[in-house]
Amino acid sequence: MGWLFMTRTGMGEHTTPKAYLDAQFTYERVACGDAEFIGLRVLDSACPGNRTWYGAIERYDEAGRGVYVFAGICLVKWNPRAKDDLILGYKDMDETAGPSEAACPQRILDLLTSTSEPYALDWRRRCHTLARLRARKLPDGALIRLPEAITFTDGSKHSEFRAQREGRRIVLTDPDGRGRYRVSQLMDRAFEIIREPMQVRTVFPSADG
Repeated sequence: MGWLFMTRTGMGEHTTPKAYLDAQFTYERVACGDAEFIGLRVLDSACPGNRTWYGAIERYDEAGRGVYVFAGICLVKWNPRAKDDLILGYKDMDETAGPSEAACPQRILDLLTSTSEPYALDWRRRCHTLARLRARKLPDGALIRLPEAITFTDGSKHSEFRAQREGRRIVLTDPDGRGRYRVSQLMDRAFEIIREPMQVRTVFPSADG
């Protein structure tokens, strides 16, 4: 399915992409002729940065009983100041399409029903991997090593860095604290934290001891 765009009026009472998309995937379609009853409800969702919406969507029967839960994914374009008033655009798919976007929060993944669909399994695996990477704790001053060296604009190559916290930012330096380097999406990378040998201070007994 292609992109759909709408105005602020088209969003109705909803003021955010998350609220609008939650409503879009919460509906009932009554059985009619050969068309079976369809009931969908969003159990939980997230739309980090208003760029991608992830939802755990439950399919239920006419008695309201849950049948299964699958992941819905929407690419989002959100521009509240759009001159043409087309402030929201989205492109929807489900996990069986194997989306490239794989930053679904763990709490949503935990709600999904088991599946044997290959593309969905691969997508879930990528999401779990990224969720584990982002859940790591990176202590201030930690020495880290990337799997491969990165070439920077000055021509230098580095794979080991000292991670220094400046407020909510993480600044990378050489292991000895010199220089400043920027590595995009650091917490999404499979770096390792290097255990450094402890510096033990030698204490000599005094001559009067």
